[in-house]
Amino acid sequence: MPSLVKILRVAADPNRLRILLLLRAEELSVAELQEVLTMGQSTISTHLAQLKQAGLVEDRRTGKSNLYSLAGAGSIVNELLMQAKKEIPEADPDQAAMRRVLKKRQERSRAFFDSVAGRLGKDYVPGKSWKSVAEALLRLMPPMVIADLGAGEGSFALMLAERAKKVIAVDSSANMIEVGRELALRHGVDNVEFRQGDMEELPIDNAAVDLVFFSQSLHHALHPDRAIREAHRILVPSGRIVILDLVKHRFEEARELYADEWLGFSESEIESMLEKSGFEEVQTSIVHKEPETPQFQTLLAVASKLAT
Repeated sequence: MPSLVKILRVAADPNRLRILLLLRAEELSVAELQEVLTMGQSTISTHLAQLKQAGLVEDRRTGKSNLYSLAGAGSIVNELLMQAKKEIPEADPDQAAMRRVLKKRQERSRAFFDSVAGRLGKDYVPGKSWKSVAEALLRLMPPMVIADLGAGEGSFALMLAERAKKVIAVDSSANMIEVGRELALRHGVDNVEFRQGDMEELPIDNAAVDLVFFSQSLHHALHPDRAIREAHRILVPSGRIVILDLVKHRFEEARELYADEWLGFSESEIESMLEKSGFEEVQTSIVHKEPETPQFQTLLAVASKLAT
């Protein structure tokens, strides 16, 4: 720790006390301190260097600037600062000037968001992704037994497993199942069970799961209505089904490119299949549209099994 004598010597200067009083309240850059104190940049930088050497201030890099704040050792001079505030006539005007400077900082941020209003969600935003949103929402789910039907290599099943009590991942491809098991083993996930089987004849007992997911898999079923009836069978009373699939489209090449049996579904078709299978509280909506041709759209459907 810097010596008390050195701290007191450095803090004795009235202008350095003004800086400490400001930094006690807020992180500020050299330019902002310059605006508040109406001093030259070199003068303020010199004062900050001496205060930093005495352990009274610290800085952190943000963009092209450094932000300065009161350091841990600054607590030693808290009483001194309280007294100085009463004796330094510039203290209160400095605080008022600092509030104006901080308001300008907020206005710069507000101006940016004003400029991108209406297109923010369409442009790239660092750190913002649907995966991160999904991860956040998964944390809110209670632990459940979940069936991922048409699971493929199991990437979605592994994500669900982070919160689920157990995930049963079903796919008709033996190779997909093998890849999924290897991925689970590699990532140390032991609450995912991969089972080879058809969506229309599921290798799952009656009333065995709390939640069923069809994530872009229902359009691969030969008989989607049978797959939905199977989902109803394996759900516990009050269990829920979630379907994410393509909205009906005319991109015929999908049959060859992606082995699609169906070119998506309309909301009314999904609603009808769910209701005929015994589901209630059916809700559907179109939740996404891809910007690139053929502009596939994603349909979301949620429904519940009748409680008994």
